[in-house]
Amino acid sequence: MIIDVHGHVTPPELLKRFPMPPSLGDVAGMVEQKAALGIDLTIVGSPVGAGTMVPVPGLDNYAQPVDQLESFHDWVAETVREHHEHLRGYVYVNPLDEDLVERTAKRLAQEEFVGLIVNTSVRGAYLDDPRADQFFALAAETGAPVLLHPPAEPVGSAPMNGHLGLVEHIVRPCDITCGVAAILFAGWLDKYPTLRLIAANAGGALSLLREKLDLAQQRAKPGPPVAVTGPASGWLRRIHVDTATPSAVALSAAAEVFGTDRLLFGTDSPPLTAPLRSSVDMVAALPDERLVFAENARRLFGLVES
Repeated sequence: MIIDVHGHVTPPELLKRFPMPPSLGDVAGMVEQKAALGIDLTIVGSPVGAGTMVPVPGLDNYAQPVDQLESFHDWVAETVREHHEHLRGYVYVNPLDEDLVERTAKRLAQEEFVGLIVNTSVRGAYLDDPRADQFFALAAETGAPVLLHPPAEPVGSAPMNGHLGLVEHIVRPCDITCGVAAILFAGWLDKYPTLRLIAANAGGALSLLREKLDLAQQRAKPGPPVAVTGPASGWLRRIHVDTATPSAVALSAAAEVFGTDRLLFGTDSPPLTAPLRSSVDMVAALPDERLVFAENARRLFGLVES
């Protein structure tokens, strides 16, 4: 059995409204394609809720009406029920919007949802922002794993002058790198030690910056919001990362730095169209591949083997 912790789906009405890959709406096709490779379960959601990852002039993904978000989650829950053997869902939440926390808790009480999906930055602010305190408290209290996913418009996207390829494949992994580092240095994991955080895309470039985190710690500004303990490089062993990267080098580095007991199989598919077989083969070449393929995810999400 293989569990994919990083997939996306979108309701038909959003596909009509926004320019998005049609694969996001082909749920049955996704299930069939993955099952052929032994990927039996995918945890799906949207990092933009009822919005889109493709920048649209005048659209603010963080200004979605509550009824829109509720309707979106209703659809995700219904979709999971229709494909219960193969799907579980993430609840999308803006971690800096304190008004959404109570509704998020209610969604997590539904059996269709097993985790949370949030952006590593919100309107240019990373999650070291004090407004994120209520969100991290909720995640710790519920024990829900949190997939830290880059936003549609990550920090640094504007200077790319509309080059969507650079934004998608270069700037977004950088947002994960900086966003997760900001979370670690904010001390949220010390304040809420039961947090279960998953950095998407193999943790961006964090596995290559382990020693740099220690150097950064030596020059950290005084008076952090929460005291952090131990060397910064050691903090990386307190989070999980998925394997959604096309780079065998990056995956090998992630296995060494985070540990194979912290790696979770993930494809980012849909919408990514990279051959799924290569994703499976890269993980199969790792030591302890059984942990990465399913056992780590089953333990983290509390999934029972069917």
